Amino acid sequence: MGRYFGTDGFRGKANVGLTAEHAYRIGRFLGWYFTEKNKDDAKHRTRIVIGKDTRRSSYMFEYNLVGGITASGADACIMHVTTTPSVAYITRTDEFDCGIMISASHNPYFDNGIKLLNGRGEKMDDETIALVEDYLDGRLEVFGRKWDEIPYATGADVGVAVDYVSGRNRYIGYLISLGMYSFRGMKVALDCANGSAWTIARVVFEALGAKVMMINADPNGENINLNAGSTHIEGLQKFVVENRCDVGFAYDGDADRCLCVDENGKVVDGDLIIYIYAKYMKDRGKLLTNKVVTTVMSNFGLYKALDAAGIEYAKTPVGDKNVYDYMVRNGNRIGGEQSGHIIFIKYATTGDGILTSLKIMEVMLARKEKLSKLAEPVKIYPQVLKNVRVKDKGAVMNDPEIKSAIGEVAAGLGDTGRILVRESGTEPVIRVMVEAEDTEICDRNVARIVGLMERKNYIAD
Repeated sequence: MGRYFGTDGFRGKANVGLTAEHAYRIGRFLGWYFTEKNKDDAKHRTRIVIGKDTRRSSYMFEYNLVGGITASGADACIMHVTTTPSVAYITRTDEFDCGIMISASHNPYFDNGIKLLNGRGEKMDDETIALVEDYLDGRLEVFGRKWDEIPYATGADVGVAVDYVSGRNRYIGYLISLGMYSFRGMKVALDCANGSAWTIARVVFEALGAKVMMINADPNGENINLNAGSTHIEGLQKFVVENRCDVGFAYDGDADRCLCVDENGKVVDGDLIIYIYAKYMKDRGKLLTNKVVTTVMSNFGLYKALDAAGIEYAKTPVGDKNVYDYMVRNGNRIGGEQSGHIIFIKYATTGDGILTSLKIMEVMLARKEKLSKLAEPVKIYPQVLKNVRVKDKGAVMNDPEIKSAIGEVAAGLGDTGRILVRESGTEPVIRVMVEAEDTEICDRNVARIVGLMERKNYIAD
């Protein structure tokens, strides 16, 4: 994790942890860096594409990024309110130098974030991120010299801002093109979290023939993720049952994740989505390498179901970037996180919530099965997760007594469960998770570790 950028971009409370000045300087650096990097190519004009979610502060950050980019001699192409995966898609297909998404994903409206993508639509490499951070700290050294400040563009070299809503429309067309079956006769509920998906999801599903029912699709700048979307899915569960929908899909603020609700109102999370689509691929001979990629947070029940289906699996650290990197290195076709970041690498370079929902629809229609039936083979183990705000994450993780207690819990669970204690990549939080055959065992062991942290005065006020 960097000085400013965590596992999913530079994130913080708007104009507190992440300010308008930060955005301007990030734009300044990116516009200059890619121009300088390609200065020997007389035909090259640096182009950077920007998308944003529906937060009130996203407009402020957008304008400051554009100001910085154009001041450094690059052109800024503005997709307006759109999803993270749409920015990744357009960055790649329209050959931009890089892409920027303004979003704090599933966080409340008063937070925001800046996510950087490389020219292939992937999360920006750590080396370039480190240079951005060096510039923010005023100690930049690159291209063989130190820079007290980077130059402004002048004259005809000053960049321009371009309306690029056409990119969002092309992405919508791309999603529609992936529909292998008509959705006619299917009643689908969509929870857009009052975020980015509200401009896209309905269009895609209706174009494919579904009867669409929407909730949380009226953003006002302050209601993004507010009791809505994939992190508050109980509203969609109730809505699906009350309206007798065939299926429901819940997105987060920037629509890079998706959770499903079956016809009975039961949640189908990322683990179940991975199983359903991997099994579908294997049955058709499409699961290259016969392996799916998960993170350490995936449930025991998923692995048992994969074993029964004859499908292998890998476990990476938490973060869809880690999943994606493993997939690229090893040629795997599907991977993701329990939270709903699912990567279909043939179609996208990042988690894509709307694409995920289309792929689940494909399996339902190809198999002529209800979602509940498709998920039935996976028996999810009870899981208890406690997020503990602490004074010093490193001190907790390196404490010998806490390490010993974790080892004792793991030994006690044996092959009937597991414990995972890890640092958050974006907050001063330690996550303590236990899976076991019943919830009481989970609760008891989580309480043991959290209680020890409390007795040792690690917990923040």
